[in-house]
Amino acid sequence: MIIGLTGENCAGKSTVAEYLMKKGFYYYSLSDVIREELKAEGTPITRENLIGKGNALREKFGPGILGTKIGQKLQDDKNYVIDSIRNPAEVDALRKLGRFFLMYVNAPDEIRFERIKSRGREEDPRTYEAFIRIEKLEMDNIEKTKQNLKGTFALADKSIINDGDVNELYDKIDQALGGFSGEFKLSRPSWDDYFMGIAKVVASRSNCVKRKVAAVIVKDKRIISTGYNGTPRGTRNCSDGGCPRCNSFGQSGKNLDECVCSHGEENAIVQASYHGISIKDSVIYTTFSPCLLCTKMIINSGMKEVVYNVDYPMAETPMRLLKEAGVKVRQHKIE
Repeated sequence: MIIGLTGENCAGKSTVAEYLMKKGFYYYSLSDVIREELKAEGTPITRENLIGKGNALREKFGPGILGTKIGQKLQDDKNYVIDSIRNPAEVDALRKLGRFFLMYVNAPDEIRFERIKSRGREEDPRTYEAFIRIEKLEMDNIEKTKQNLKGTFALADKSIINDGDVNELYDKIDQALGGFSGEFKLSRPSWDDYFMGIAKVVASRSNCVKRKVAAVIVKDKRIISTGYNGTPRGTRNCSDGGCPRCNSFGQSGKNLDECVCSHGEENAIVQASYHGISIKDSVIYTTFSPCLLCTKMIINSGMKEVVYNVDYPMAETPMRLLKEAGVKVRQHKIE
C-alpha cells in the first residue's frame, strides 16, 4: 500500500507520516527531490525556493515529474507513505503504481497559524494576514506546472480533520486505513497457481534436451519434495550427451526403454524416499500429466491427488489407472 499525503501547511501531515512509519511504512517526500536539486545548485533551502524550484522542475519535465521520480524508488513488497503532494499530476503519476491512496489532512486556518507561530521558523509568515495571502498563491493555479493544492485536495480518497489532540488524530488515521483496506485487495495466487508456478520454476533446472518437466509434492499446503527430469545422480547430464535417445530426438513414445532420463514425478518421489519423508496422502503438482511408469509410482506411494498443467501425449492408460485406483486427478493450467 502507498499512502500519499496532501494538505495545507501545518495541518499535521508530518505527524500522520510519523505515525504511519511506526506502523512499518517507509517514508518519502516529494520535496526531497526538490531539496536535492537546490542542494546541488548551492541554493538555500527556503519555502520560497522550494516552491520555485518545484515549479521549474514541473515546467521542464512535466507536472507529474516529482511523483514519477519518487515512484521509481518504491518496491512492490513494502508499504510507503509519500508526503508533500501538491499537484494533481503528481497524484496521477503515483496512481499508476496501482496501490495508491491519497489522504487529505486539514485543520482550521486559525489552528494552523498557531502551530506555525509555535514552531518559530524564521521564514514563516509573522501575521495571520500574510499566512492567508501566501496560502492563496499556492492553492489554485491555472498553470499545470505550478502547485495546485485545491485541485490536489479534490482527488483525495480520504480526508482527515486534525483539530483535536494527537490521540484523536491517530484514531482517525486508523479509521482511514481501515477504509482503505476494504478497497485495497492484495493480489495473491491461489494455492494451485502457487504450487504449479513453483513446479514450472523447478522445471527450469531440467537437463533434458527434449522436454523440461517437473513435479512438486505437497502435504498440508507445504512442499515436501521436488523433482525435475534428467539423467540419474552422478551421471552425465542429458544436455551434455548423457542420454543417446533424447539427443537423437527420437520419435515420442518410441524406444522409451532406451531413455536413461528419470521423469520429474519419479525424481520427486525418489527424493522423498532418499530423505526419509513419507508422501502418503500427499498431492503432486506436475507440469505434464504423468506417464504410465510415474502413475504406478504415484498409486503405490499412497498419494491422494494429481494436479497437472499440460496433457502428456500418451495419457489415456495412466488416467484410467489413476481413476481405478481412486486417485483424484484434475487439470490446472497456467501459462
